[in-house]
Amino acid sequence: MPNTYSSIRRNVRLDFAHEVFFTRDAFCGDNSTLSDLLINEQAGKRTRVMVYLDEGILDGNPNLPGLVQEYFQKHSSSLNLVCPPSFVRGGEEAKNDWELVETIWSNLNQYGMCRHSYIIVVGGGAALDLVGFAASTAHRGVRLVRLPTTTLSQGDGGVGVKNGINFFGKKNWVGTFAVPDAVINDFSFLRTLPDNQKRAGYVEAIKVALIRDRAFFEWIEERSSGLARFEKKPIEQLIRRSAALHLDHIAGSGDPFERGSARPLDFGHWIAHKLEPMSDFRIGHGDAVAIGLAADVIYCARIGLLKQQAANRVLVLLQALGFEIYDPMLHAKNSSGGSIILDGLEEFREHLGGKLTITLIQALGQGVEVHQMDDQQVLLAIDDLRTRSLAHTRA
Repeated sequence: MPNTYSSIRRNVRLDFAHEVFFTRDAFCGDNSTLSDLLINEQAGKRTRVMVYLDEGILDGNPNLPGLVQEYFQKHSSSLNLVCPPSFVRGGEEAKNDWELVETIWSNLNQYGMCRHSYIIVVGGGAALDLVGFAASTAHRGVRLVRLPTTTLSQGDGGVGVKNGINFFGKKNWVGTFAVPDAVINDFSFLRTLPDNQKRAGYVEAIKVALIRDRAFFEWIEERSSGLARFEKKPIEQLIRRSAALHLDHIAGSGDPFERGSARPLDFGHWIAHKLEPMSDFRIGHGDAVAIGLAADVIYCARIGLLKQQAANRVLVLLQALGFEIYDPMLHAKNSSGGSIILDGLEEFREHLGGKLTITLIQALGQGVEVHQMDDQQVLLAIDDLRTRSLAHTRA
């Protein structure tokens, strides 16, 4: 039967520059990182800028709103801060509130922000996701500069190209892919983080090391004592290497916007993304990923994909850094008596589209994709986690 259609096809190639800066005290008047970045391409025109601050960082940085305004006042010849800094709720709960997105859109409209204007968002991963989503959808994309303020966002989420909010009780169900105009990792924000938030970023570094870089994993092992004591130098070194590996993957994978079914940087995340909403976000992202990594490496060992000795090294490292590797929510049952956590596999497949693709590891530093998981072995791996966690608690 002859074709009933004709077509015209062209390949559209997009070239994005994705740059991560490292500095301290970005809003100090003499720091030129932001001012150099935001200079308008049109000579004599001031760049319009709006700043959003994560409310959660103000306890440790109460002078930040004033510093922001002073910075833009000093650089007022080239930069136009159109209004005082605005505030957004931090934490994953903020991503459940669609009204916050509409509020940001309303502000952008009120102040005449356009595709050549800049939004600067300063905060943790949830605030970056929320504001980034609003920016990427207003005018089909207002320019965005991220200033991540946690180890988790500086080494992973803030470096990525994804934005999203939660919907239908599912994490990041609504979202976009958009390359930020820049990411500025300001290490000065780490000084005031509580210990659990400093620790949270370690797990994403371990994750990317496990799938891409054995030497980095061993580097983390060697410095685990200093990291457990939250020493500044190894934390900053870890963030730099983690950010570089994530950036390398985004730029070099050939699929930065995840058009395929694979999502290698989400090793350990299929459990984490289910566990967070199951716990009403009592379990934070970093802690959930630590549990997900632990479960997946035990699963890999149980099915013969990974040597038991290698799996043990991962578990020892996670616990040495202070992570819990088990939570009772892992054994939660649905009304039919089935495991709720296993529903995460189908939700993960649905989120990706196409066939189920899970990244596991076959050796330290060597990721591998699989397209099915043995439910019984997953549940046995979770049982093993509980046993190991109890033994560690009693030791």
